[in-house]
Amino acid sequence: MSSQRSPLAPQAFPDLPAIGGVTLRIARAGYKDWDRCDLTLATLSPDTAVAGVTTQSRCPSPEVEWCRKALVLGQARALVVNAGNANAFTGRHGREAVETITAAVAREIGCAPSDVFVASTGVIGVPLPTDKAEAGLAAAFSADPCGWEEAAATIMTTDTFAKAAHASAVVGGQRVELVGIVKGSGMIAPDMATMLGFIFTDAAVEAEFLQAALRSANAESFSCITVDSDTSTSDTVLAFATGAAGNRPLSSEDDDGADAFAAALADLCRQLAHLVVRDGEGASKFITVAVEGAESDASAHRIALSIANSPLVKTAIAGEDANWGRVVMAVGKAGEPAERDRLSIRFGATQVARDGLAVPDYDETPVAAHLKDAEVEIGVDLGLGDGRATVWTCDLTHGYIAINADYRS
Repeated sequence: MSSQRSPLAPQAFPDLPAIGGVTLRIARAGYKDWDRCDLTLATLSPDTAVAGVTTQSRCPSPEVEWCRKALVLGQARALVVNAGNANAFTGRHGREAVETITAAVAREIGCAPSDVFVASTGVIGVPLPTDKAEAGLAAAFSADPCGWEEAAATIMTTDTFAKAAHASAVVGGQRVELVGIVKGSGMIAPDMATMLGFIFTDAAVEAEFLQAALRSANAESFSCITVDSDTSTSDTVLAFATGAAGNRPLSSEDDDGADAFAAALADLCRQLAHLVVRDGEGASKFITVAVEGAESDASAHRIALSIANSPLVKTAIAGEDANWGRVVMAVGKAGEPAERDRLSIRFGATQVARDGLAVPDYDETPVAAHLKDAEVEIGVDLGLGDGRATVWTCDLTHGYIAINADYRS
């Protein structure tokens, strides 16, 4: 957790409603030598449905593997999040740590271990100490319940601010609430979910529909952000639906209010994803990359990511340099259909290149002014079809190097 707050951070933590059926507690397990809480425990009412998306990394953590198996059952009673130790690439010791945590929670609240979900974040390659985990859980169970801000702060690692968001919907005449907390600052790249994110709703939603809605929301939010093109071993987003609102359970997109719930979930995920980018390690600019005119939406998405992940593009934005040639480079290297003489590029509202050439009488003054803003937009039109996509990223500064050069210390 950095002591210097991101310049792109919101002014204040949002005012969030309580979610019926969710009780939050935090404790200090001491996974690192720091003076802060680093274990978050959420206990959930019986019959809570769960859905999730996890990293596509071929080197996932034991926590990710555990969650994948538990998600098949579609029900949850608790969530444990450890900060400071990713417990990834830790072999048998890592698996035993997850089994110890889930068994301890299951004994305490009287459920099956498979109803307990676990996520860990931090240094890779260091086994999670089970004695600290058990002591942290005991402290959490004896602690008073806490609020969203405390829980959001406890799951942080290199984050500079606690991240949370809220959305609501009307389902069958009943107002339902959704609250999400998220952590992520570096090792952020879209390959499913790109950090740890936890969503809680009092809506009654059957697990299968919740999974479909979360998968769709993820595709347009968490999978459309990148800070540094690196996908974590631990990426996990989980959604828990307690049913405390009392609505008739949603089971398909044809149910009354299903579309409103799905839209609220998508909105919440987008808010959370943007917060991660705004806390990108060393970031000073929030960058929107909008691509249109591609042969397909998938092609547009890959081109947008090529631009957003380019160190040359990101450093140019950091230096407020209107070097649109680097955008051309990033389009060309994406490996997607593109024709040089149809390509158009803009910065903000100013067209800088069209049909493979700089626009006649191009004036860089408005572009330079746009690049001084904290929010920058790059637009690309390939002129080939109807495919479009939007990706969000941040600039690359000296701060990113400083944070990651000293990460383990």
